[in-house]
Order: sequence, then C-alpha cells, then structure tokens
Amino acid sequence: MPSIRRTARVIALLLLAFIAIPAPALADPADIAAASRSVVRVVIIQNDGSNAQLITHGSGFVIAPDLVVTNAHVVEQLRQDDSLIVGVVPAEGRSGYQARLVAYSPRNDLALLKIDGKAALSPVTLFSGAPADSAEVYAVGYPGNVDLAQGLSMADLVTPQAPVKARGYVSAGRTSKSFDTLLHTAPIGAGNSGGPLFDSCGRVLGVNSFGTVSDNSTDSAFYFAISMRELAAFLRQAKVEAHVSGLPCTSIADLDRAESERAASDQARQAADAEAKSATKAKALEKARRDAEIAVLSERDNGMALAALLLVAALLAGGSALLFAQRDEARNVRIAGGAGGVLLLAAIVTWLVRPSLESIETRAEDILATASPTPGATPSGGATDGTGRLVCVIDTQRSRVTVSDITDVPLAWSADGCVNGRAQYGLAQDGWTRILVPDSEETISVNRYDPATRTYIVERFLMSLDDMNKARAERKKIVAPACGAPTDAARRFGEAQQAIKALLPAEPNERMRYNCQPQP
Repeated sequence: MPSIRRTARVIALLLLAFIAIPAPALADPADIAAASRSVVRVVIIQNDGSNAQLITHGSGFVIAPDLVVTNAHVVEQLRQDDSLIVGVVPAEGRSGYQARLVAYSPRNDLALLKIDGKAALSPVTLFSGAPADSAEVYAVGYPGNVDLAQGLSMADLVTPQAPVKARGYVSAGRTSKSFDTLLHTAPIGAGNSGGPLFDSCGRVLGVNSFGTVSDNSTDSAFYFAISMRELAAFLRQAKVEAHVSGLPCTSIADLDRAESERAASDQARQAADAEAKSATKAKALEKARRDAEIAVLSERDNGMALAALLLVAALLAGGSALLFAQRDEARNVRIAGGAGGVLLLAAIVTWLVRPSLESIETRAEDILATASPTPGATPSGGATDGTGRLVCVIDTQRSRVTVSDITDVPLAWSADGCVNGRAQYGLAQDGWTRILVPDSEETISVNRYDPATRTYIVERFLMSLDDMNKARAERKKIVAPACGAPTDAARRFGEAQQAIKALLPAEPNERMRYNCQPQP
C-alpha cells in the first residue's frame, strides 16, 4: 500500500508539472497570411506568337519589389531553350509580370528572377537566426496536385490567386550532403519548389526544394528546404540586399500577457509605495504633533509667566501711583498710573495671544509642510510634460518586430498634438494617434504617443489588397487639420480616424514600443 501511494503521488506531481508547462505559442494566422502575399507562382511558358503553352511551374518569393527567389531546377529549361519565357504571378492583383533570369546556382538549387518593367510587390523578411529544433514552420507555395484537384486551366495558373499553406515542424540536425538544408515535416508537392519555408512570425527560414522518396507508402514523408546560410551567400554573390531580422518571434498575445502582468506588478508596487508613503506621513505627522504640542505648551507657559510678571509690575505701578498721590506728587502719579495701565494692558494682551491648545493641529501641519518638498517642483532632467525635442529608442523586450527595421525615432512633440512641426495627431479615447494609410505599400500604421509616460507606440497591420483599398477610400474622406489647430479640430480628426480603425484586424502584425527621452 505505501508503494502504491508513493506512485500515485509521483503521478500527481508529474501531471501538475505537465499542466504548469505553458503551451508553445502557435503561429499567428495573420502573420502567415501577410507573408503569403509575397509568395508568387513562377511559370515557364512557350509562345510561338500565336499559341502559348505552359511548360512547367513552381513557386517563389519576393525579396525586393522586382526580385524573386526560386529554385534553379524550376527555371532550368530557360537556359536550354531561348524561346521560353518566365512569368511571375503574384498572390494578389490583376495580372502577372514577365521576368528574366539574373542569377543561377544549380549547386544549391537557387535562382533569382528580375521582373521586367515597374513592379511593386511586397518583399518578405529573412530570418538570420537558427531555427530551433521542433519549431513550427509553414511551407507556402503552389503545389500542382492542388491545381489538378481543382481542375485549373492554364488561364487560371497565370491569374493571381492565394498560395497553399501547410504546417509542420523542423527536425534539426539532419541535412543533405550536397548543400546545407533544413529537414521539416510541412508537406510540399511538385509546384512548391522555390517557395518559402516560414517561421511562426512569417519570416523566411529556407527555400523548399525537394522531399524524401520511398517505395513504402507507409513511410512518413519529410521535406528539405535550402537553408538561410546558402540563400544568404547566394544573395551576397548576386549583390542583393534583402531585409533580414534576427529578433526572437514573440506573439502579440504573449506581449499582451506580459503587459498585463507588468501592469498588475506596477499596481501592486504603487499600492505598496502608497502604503509606505502613508505610513511615513503618519509617522511624520505624529512627530510633528509632538513637536507642535511641546512648542505650544512651552509658548503657553511662557505667555502665562510673562502675563503674570506684567500683572505684578502693573500692580506695583498702581501702588506707586497711590503712594505718589498721598504725597501730592501729581506728575509722578500720572507717570506711575500710565505705566501701570500699560503694563496691565500688556498683561491682558499677553494672556489673550498665547497659543490655544486647538492650535496644536495647525502647528503640526505647518511643521509637516515645511519638512516636505514643494509640490509640483520639476525634478532634474528636463520637463515632465512629454513635450519638446525627443529621441525615442525601441524597447525590444516589449515589442514585436517581424518585418520592420529597428532605428531610433526623432520626435518633436508639442502640447497641441503636433509632431515634428508638420503632422497633427488626432485626439480620441485612446489618446493621441495618427493612422497612416500609404498608397505605395499594403501596410497600415497606427502611431500613438503618450506625453505622460513619453511612450511612442507604432502598430503595423499587413493588409490584403482589397482591405487596403477600403482603408484608402476611408482615408480620402478625412481631412487632417494643420498643426496648431484648436483642440476641437484634433478631437474631430481623432473621431474620424475610427472609421479606418474599424477596418483593421483585431491584432497588429507588429507592435513597436519606444521610450522617449529629451534630446541632449
């Protein structure tokens, strides 16, 4: 029986330990969806002038507005047949683009395409760190078996459409012998070649290239992606600079949870500080009362003693006046009588002006006020109202950055909500904000500044093309007031921006929190 009880206790402890382990954060679907809009279909077409024929197709991803990475084997036929042309079909839009091969590396199965003419595709971000073993990954591309199952025609294959997403996990420690690869379990098929392998923040970990082959249908399938080490070297040789990030992947939910814990901790600390200050003030007030009581009682005793002395002196002067009157010394009578009257009046006044016992409390408050610092005094280090010329530095521990560059932000803030002397912020329930809806990219930024804490927050939403167009239409309806406008105008502007906010997803893809300090 004792051994059974011990075993039960061990099982219970293991279960509690298992429950206490937090579940790993899964990928944010919004991040994968946003990154997938940078994935393209790469098509090889033969056109004899009258007829066009699709020879083959694969996948790729955008690393610059006019540059696409894919596999070398996807575009291999271009080098063998000059009559073939290569096209890039984006995930969104109305049509594709003709491109040309500008870099080719069969050794590690990488190729680079440059779009002819003007293109403004959204680039992805490359992750410069090493993916953790068993990390969640997404393979995104255009598998041919899906196209076949849907019955897509050639016209469909050269029309923009969303890519297919498949989830899996990294199996670290295994690579191919020919070149450095990542082994993973995110399913890919013919047509996925050249597509990206994303981490849970939508950053590229590698380029999907091939899968395992087995005669046994019961064997598990594994897949290989060309590693970032190979891709980075390939891009350097091609003299291409892509956007790279090495920050850890933190979810917005994790940030919100950390902020809630920080707020609870701050509230507890503020409550403890308030309690400590209250106890200190009570102790100081008690001491001030004792000091005031001693001072008042001492002044009362001194006043009573002085009044008594003055009264005695007045009586003596009165006695002297009587004596002088008996001697018929009129002049001395007047002097002695006047002196006696003055002394008697002084005794009465001294008695009346001695401090009362009720004044002890007032005296204690005066002592306490004299000992306390002057309220509203400005501490050293500049103004505390958050205005002036500031430099804002990102707090990476409280930020989620997936595609943006990290740089310090200069900020000149005026009390009326004007930034850098040219951009008026709107005033709403959530404070001072400015929503940016650019025409050149599919990203909406909500910029917020809190003068009380000197905190500048930028939240970026990576939008679909349709949602972006809706937001642009709403933005055109709003007229931002000029700097220096009355507060009412800033409030109207803040309320008008809510129409754009209503179109945004519940959570941003990025949240960058900056701490601002006065410029030296």
